[in-house]
Formats: sequence, structure tokens, C-alpha cells
Amino acid sequence: MFPIYFAALAIVFGLGQIFFLKTPPLSAFLLAFIVINVGLQGLFGFFGHFFNSDEVAEWIGWPTGNPFQKEIAFTNLSRGFLGILSLWFQGDFWLGTILSSSIFVWWAGYVHVQEIRSRKNNNSLNAGPVLYFDILLPFVLIGLYVAVIMGW
Repeated sequence: MFPIYFAALAIVFGLGQIFFLKTPPLSAFLLAFIVINVGLQGLFGFFGHFFNSDEVAEWIGWPTGNPFQKEIAFTNLSRGFLGILSLWFQGDFWLGTILSSSIFVWWAGYVHVQEIRSRKNNNSLNAGPVLYFDILLPFVLIGLYVAVIMGW
């Protein structure tokens, strides 16, 4: 469920920029989704995979005690930092953040689908909102980025 909460927070953050800072809507929502859904969600993923590795592995439906969890933790930490730094750096920095995050989450989504198909793994962090956001978020980010640079 947490991806839904982060998306809702991004929408609120975007609306706040529009109404209080008079930011153009597409730019406001792009920044909001980068900071919240890449940045904060990346930090959230880091804390889960690093400090609660075995519990998160069980929720995903994977074996516990695997050092792979720490690797995923630091991948999420790097996404988190890129997303948060997007508050201060824009333009090509946003593009790099979007592309690196998109590659990671699309591949994670692919792995989740393979787990569902091959092992019938329908655990809470393998299927449902996590899977849908892994697939859809990059389209939202890339679409908003293209719209902003095209001046729409």
C-alpha cells in the first residue's frame, strides 16, 4: 500500500507548489513525483531493506538471510538521494534521476512478474501496488518530463 501513500503525498505536494508558489502545473507535478516517489520512496526502501531485511524478504516472498537485501538497500538509497537533490538541481539532473530510477523499477517490475508467473508469488510486496507502481511510475515521470521540456 505504501506506493499509494507516496503518490497521494506527491499530488498534495504538487498542488501546494501550484497554489502557493505559482509553479506551472506540469513542472510542479514532475518535481513532486521525483522528490516523493523517487526520493522519499527510495529512502523508505533503503530503511526497509537495510534494517528489516528478513521481514521485507518475507513480504516479497524471497528467502531470508540473503546479502542481496543490502545491495537493494543501497540502490534505493542512491535513488533517494537523487530524488531529494532534485529539489536543488534541475534539467539534465532530473533526466538522469528519472532514467536511473526508471531502469531500476522497470527491472524490479519485470522480476516481480516473473515471480508471479513462475512461483505464483503473490506476496504483498511482490504483487499489487508495488508491482503496478514499478511499471507505471516511469511512464508518469518520463511523460511529465517530456511535456515540461516541450513546453506544454
